[in-house]
Amino acid sequence: MSAAQVRQGIWYGLGAYFCWGLFPLYWRPLHALPATEILAHRMVWSLPVLIVLLAWQGDWRQVLAALRQWRSSRLFLCSALLLGCNWGVYIWAVNQGKVLEASLGYFINPLVNVLLGSVLLHERLRPGQWLSVALAAAGVAWLGWQLGTLPWVALVLAFSFGFYGFLRKTAALGSLEGLSMEAILLFLPALGYLLWLSWQGQGHFGHIDSGRTLLLMGTGIVTVIPLLMFGAGARRLPLSTLGLLQYLSPTLQLLIGALLYHEPFDQVRLIGFGLIWLALLVFTAEGFWQRRN
Repeated sequence: MSAAQVRQGIWYGLGAYFCWGLFPLYWRPLHALPATEILAHRMVWSLPVLIVLLAWQGDWRQVLAALRQWRSSRLFLCSALLLGCNWGVYIWAVNQGKVLEASLGYFINPLVNVLLGSVLLHERLRPGQWLSVALAAAGVAWLGWQLGTLPWVALVLAFSFGFYGFLRKTAALGSLEGLSMEAILLFLPALGYLLWLSWQGQGHFGHIDSGRTLLLMGTGIVTVIPLLMFGAGARRLPLSTLGLLQYLSPTLQLLIGALLYHEPFDQVRLIGFGLIWLALLVFTAEGFWQRRN
């Protein structure tokens, strides 16, 4: 891999994680709308964008073949439901003033992936990995004990995306074809829900200001573009570099929640987040040490 490809990969990766980190700024103006309605629009408007991209650089034959196979359809239906759950909870969290808790979910996601690999794939964890998982668990337990409730938003986001990644690892389709398959499976239920809302007089599309209408229509573009940049970066970068870049997204979300939306970040949360940041430091350092050896 040439130095030019690596530089391109870094820019693609930074672009993807920067976009994901700024997502609270996109969803917050839609806070008056139900999260389920925003989610349905995201599912509906993503498909046309993916169809254009798939016609341009993808392979429709793979998607059609997978749709005809029950095993593939079942697997992608499960991954689509997990992705929809992740999207929906995140949108709800941002619009309920829980950006900090949402960022926590993406901080602990790499450690959840390691844990799922141990449980589901019977991968043996090294002592440093066990220590990082234990520190993250201590941070979550501390927050649950001190705040009186577990940070369920963070846990749902981390585990839903972790299981989603696990299912996609076993899927035969590439990233663009796989996402298109998931969008196809989600499209009709989402469109039916939006039509039902409109029939009940509860739909907001076309009945709100033009700015928020355009935001709803743009949900497909803001969903697909970061994924394409991520895919381009992943093809050009070592996993170790990509693993470091992924912390940009929750860091930006944390700063937006604390500094822009003034969500509470007191000593209790600082200790909890600090334990999880320490876990990520141990996890990253241990990974570098292993690769160097």
